[in-house]
Amino acid sequence: MAIDLTRNTVSRRTLLSAAATTAATAALAGCNTSSPATPPIAKPVIPPPPETLGSAVTMYAAVEDGGHKVPGVPVEKIDKRFLRQIVADPTGEAPGTVVIDTGSHFLYVVQRFGRAMRYGVGLGRAGFEWSGTGVIEWKQHWPRWHPPAEMIQRQPNLEKYRTDYDPKTKEWKGGMAPGISNPLGARALYIYQNGKDTLYRVHGSPEWWTIGKSVSSGCVRMINQDVMDLYDRVPEKSPIIVTSGLRTT
Repeated sequence: MAIDLTRNTVSRRTLLSAAATTAATAALAGCNTSSPATPPIAKPVIPPPPETLGSAVTMYAAVEDGGHKVPGVPVEKIDKRFLRQIVADPTGEAPGTVVIDTGSHFLYVVQRFGRAMRYGVGLGRAGFEWSGTGVIEWKQHWPRWHPPAEMIQRQPNLEKYRTDYDPKTKEWKGGMAPGISNPLGARALYIYQNGKDTLYRVHGSPEWWTIGKSVSSGCVRMINQDVMDLYDRVPEKSPIIVTSGLRTT
């Protein structure tokens, strides 16, 4: 039987041509795929609306916390500058940083988008003894008060609150029990620098009338309602800066 070589040759050529065309198309498609894609257009970050704090009367109203009744604060008797408020950040620090300006009696918590939460603070001699950069090593909810020996020496009536260290339990015994009359108030933040306790504290106080002023003793005191708000905003290990040279606007 005769074989049609011409027909077979044509069919083979047709298949080879089709295969070559397919390969070229695939190669071309591969080049197109590897070409750099057009970068997406970055959308501008729109800052959220400022946090709403409510009225001063509401912020400083009486509240029950941790089994303690915190009395309301007569806000009309406090300079409005020292009431909690959101302001333009004057510090230039990173969000989350706590900045205390002892010169103006303000404490700032830096927020995003150029904002800061500002609180008024009261200061004592101890409030001016330390400045620099540290961390909030730990925080305490309704802390015990351990008056230093020098204070007990000046005020013998505080002897009943003297603190002794128990090496067996590695705990401090004594001090004043937590409560609304406790000088440390509802919260305390303990400041460390290079792993060491600076003995510098930010704490609450029942003495709201000392806010914005410098009195005889203490570190940095806040209205109890303010230190409770600060406690919830600032986690442990947050950076803190204490300075007297901050220029506020």
